[in-house]
Amino acid sequence: MTDIRDYMHEVGRRARAAAREMARATTAAKNQALESMAKALEDDAGHLLAANERDLDAGRRDGLGEALLDRLALNEDRIAAMAEGLRQIAKLPDPVGEVSQLAYRPSGIQVGRMRVPLGVIGIIYESRPNVTADAAGLCLKSGNAAILRGGSEAIHSNQAIAACVRRALSGAGLPADAVQVVEITDRAAVGELLRMPEYVDIIVPRGGQGLIERISRESRVPVIKHLHGVCHVYIDDRADCDKAIQVAYNAKTQRYGTCNTMETLLIARDIAARVLPPLARMYREAGVELRGCPAARAIEPAMKEAVEEDWTTEYLAPVLSIRVVAGLEEAMEHIRRYGSAHTDAIVTEDVGRARRFLHEVDSSSVMVNASTRFADGFEYGLGAEIGISTDKLHARGPVGLEGLTSQKFIVIGDGHIRQ
Repeated sequence: MTDIRDYMHEVGRRARAAAREMARATTAAKNQALESMAKALEDDAGHLLAANERDLDAGRRDGLGEALLDRLALNEDRIAAMAEGLRQIAKLPDPVGEVSQLAYRPSGIQVGRMRVPLGVIGIIYESRPNVTADAAGLCLKSGNAAILRGGSEAIHSNQAIAACVRRALSGAGLPADAVQVVEITDRAAVGELLRMPEYVDIIVPRGGQGLIERISRESRVPVIKHLHGVCHVYIDDRADCDKAIQVAYNAKTQRYGTCNTMETLLIARDIAARVLPPLARMYREAGVELRGCPAARAIEPAMKEAVEEDWTTEYLAPVLSIRVVAGLEEAMEHIRRYGSAHTDAIVTEDVGRARRFLHEVDSSSVMVNASTRFADGFEYGLGAEIGISTDKLHARGPVGLEGLTSQKFIVIGDGHIRQ
């Protein structure tokens, strides 16, 4: 344990030193490093896939479920997406040093706000080796240093990606220690990271509910988090049926193991008999298990009976809960009671109802006539995301560059003194 503590504190000291250099790095240097990272990932794709295959083989031997294996897997498309994400970040405006709201006060001083890096960001995540590249890129562009602690199931993939990142940093004249991957797979390393407020300014967990609950409970460092993603699509009785079917089908089946995948479908009573049968057929053909309320099962008797636990479950699998509701009010009440404040969508052609849904559903992303699968940083134009926050302070929704910075007040005077 002493060795793990010493190792983590050394990682922290190096990250703190790198953060001071990153805070003053030029935009040109940061963008050069991002472009080099993207090229390195593409050039080393064969090596990355080989490292990932080692992790997948181990995961299969250890009995990882299909959802976790899907999150763990890399392929040429996912490597290309990582590289494209880094290039998008390079094209985004640099938030560091941005001055806003600069205005004269009656005293003659000018008061404004300047955007500054948070410092050292600790990121704890499971599976998903793409997080290594996304987090490195976002932390780099926002002038921060990152300590990345991926799961043991992705250790070879993460180390291979990190090697590309560190080469790119050095090539751009930036400190390689600005991105460090924790090489110790012992869970005690996570505990040490959570107890290092002298080195770490913020913790971002990405993983299952158990991991995030543990981090939130134990951390002495502020945490940006969401516990789980129980996302809803509500099909209003004033929806376009064809549009509703396509949105609801995509929200569930486009990818199962993500936090923005729909887990509960709500359908207005007056339209349920029109949209549920074709949707149920499409879901069954895709291999999705359906669990419904009595009203839904009256229309589609083949579906299983939903129990109370289903309404609060993030399946991350081809399983879907379906409930028929009286209308908008009951749909929003269901979301208030069972939702996770992640992402919820309405399908309707009624502008007034759409506006009510946008105003009254208190989630980090609220959508009209669009699949919940759009709720991520890449689709929102953030380049990539470091995570999703369902908290209300300090960031909410997909956390991109702006969410990895803070603001300080600046005052400009000319010998002014307070009377």
